[in-house]
Amino acid sequence: MKPSPFSYYAPKTLDDAIAALAAVAPHDGRVIAGGQSLVAAMALRLAQPAHLVDINAVAGLDSLEIRDGELCIGACVRHTAFEHPVVDGPLGAFLTTVVHHIAHRPIRTRGTFCGSIVNADPASEWCLVAATLGAKMVARSTRGTRTIAEPGFVEGIMTTVLAPDELLIEVRLPLLSAGTRCGFNEFSRRAGDFAIAMSVATYRIEGGVIVEPRVGVGAVESRARRIPEAEAALRGQVPADEAFAIAADAAAHAVTPIEEKPELAEYKREVVRAVVKRALAAAETIR
Repeated sequence: MKPSPFSYYAPKTLDDAIAALAAVAPHDGRVIAGGQSLVAAMALRLAQPAHLVDINAVAGLDSLEIRDGELCIGACVRHTAFEHPVVDGPLGAFLTTVVHHIAHRPIRTRGTFCGSIVNADPASEWCLVAATLGAKMVARSTRGTRTIAEPGFVEGIMTTVLAPDELLIEVRLPLLSAGTRCGFNEFSRRAGDFAIAMSVATYRIEGGVIVEPRVGVGAVESRARRIPEAEAALRGQVPADEAFAIAADAAAHAVTPIEEKPELAEYKREVVRAVVKRALAAAETIR
């Protein structure tokens, strides 16, 4: 199939992009950057926007820089930017580990970090990273600019708090302090497939025990989120298989899979148990 007809806009400045989006948003206008989800949906006519605002030529949206202790990722930064560490320390190494799990390389060369966040797929690796690390999303419209912390940006499956006329111009990830250990694990049927379950784990060691643990799970519920029960099980424990297994079990019991059939939900919990334990173990090596 082919896309239905649409009007195309290619602004060169952010102000022009915001103005164009404000004009077309009430008339089924959409933003396109990487287009790796939207174009496929348009080709199948699952999405039929009347207007497309292409932001690829907008000056400054491809920026990737450190400001005020945060890694600031512009709206047109591609996945491939993270295939090598973009910042020194644990965060750079961690993002490089995660990016290789995203789809296939042709998609990573075109798709964008911010586009993945806006798409809000529960199986998005970057959505899980944002939820676990506590990212900030910067949105702009003709009404001004606002910063939205996560959790609080993604509301559910493919749903965010962005208004139709708002453009996500930047995502900010907090830099991780030296000594932070980070792990990621994802289970899918084949490389490049959507994850069945995935987990992010970060923590530091002080006095031989775990402090500041963060455990996130994605691809299981309607949105990726941190699992407080798993974090509580880790806090103050010696980093070892026994502690990791207890935390993984807590995560498996805490999640509520969106699967309707009980047997599928129980299978998801078992996969959560596995990916959380593996992410915690991987955090011993990704620093």
